[in-house]
Amino acid sequence: MVVAATGFFDGVHLGHRAVLQSLTDIAKDRGARSMVLSFWPHPRAVLQQDAQKFRLLTSLDEKKEIMRNLGIDTFEIIPFTRDFSNISFKDFFRDYLVKEFGVKILVAGYDHRLGCDGAKNREHMQSEARSSGFEIIRVPQYVSEAGEHISSTKIRAALSAGSVETANRWLGYPYCMHGVVVEGNRIGRTLGFPTANMQLYEPLKLIPANGVYQVEVRLNGRWYKGMMNIGVRPTVAAHLEQTIETHIFDFDDTIYGLDIRIRILKYHRQEIAFPSLEALKEQLHKDKEALL
Repeated sequence: MVVAATGFFDGVHLGHRAVLQSLTDIAKDRGARSMVLSFWPHPRAVLQQDAQKFRLLTSLDEKKEIMRNLGIDTFEIIPFTRDFSNISFKDFFRDYLVKEFGVKILVAGYDHRLGCDGAKNREHMQSEARSSGFEIIRVPQYVSEAGEHISSTKIRAALSAGSVETANRWLGYPYCMHGVVVEGNRIGRTLGFPTANMQLYEPLKLIPANGVYQVEVRLNGRWYKGMMNIGVRPTVAAHLEQTIETHIFDFDDTIYGLDIRIRILKYHRQEIAFPSLEALKEQLHKDKEALL
């Protein structure tokens, strides 16, 4: 027996987790297998005119890891295409939920839509589910202790504004970025602040607003404290290419080519142009002292 939930679940935030908690609870009570049916790529990246500007809170690999840690038994991906976007909820029920995945119970958020016509036909959708041999259980809308309604869109906006602590509260965990260490211009090392330059694995991953952040860094299975600058390095670079540079406290190993994961804990200050490298060095000492 399969109990499933469907959706993109970008960020797997607290609102999503309320649905997923219900999913695992119901599956456990019924002696069933819990399954999440997700989509890739994001519908907005396929259908909307701003697709090239759209950014994700979680890569596919990150989402798989979170789902596994939440106790989801099976995580399946359905390719999202323009043709798939036109499927009716009736066909989705028949061709995917019943025939392909054998779903008996579908756990859905209070306003979760299924199929291109699901939003307008909720009562008919319930009836069609019963006719197809399964039931839909709706989960009430999640509201935080502060009375906040949470959405992936709101979290993207918070991160883009540098409000990482607000985004983390809504996510239920520190926002993370995952990539590989690449070689930079080594200016940080000459200042006594060597940095790990990061290239993200997921090109559509949302990068928070430019600025200096308090972070935790994972390298070789260990976590370290550090500070990260996102920006264009106006003091040392003539070009305006955005970089992600992290100074890891009390760490000086050569790590080019290694996997790096960064948890962003707090926004510290905006990125500014200093009159000299010496002035920048002085500020970096102040930043480190404040963030240690």
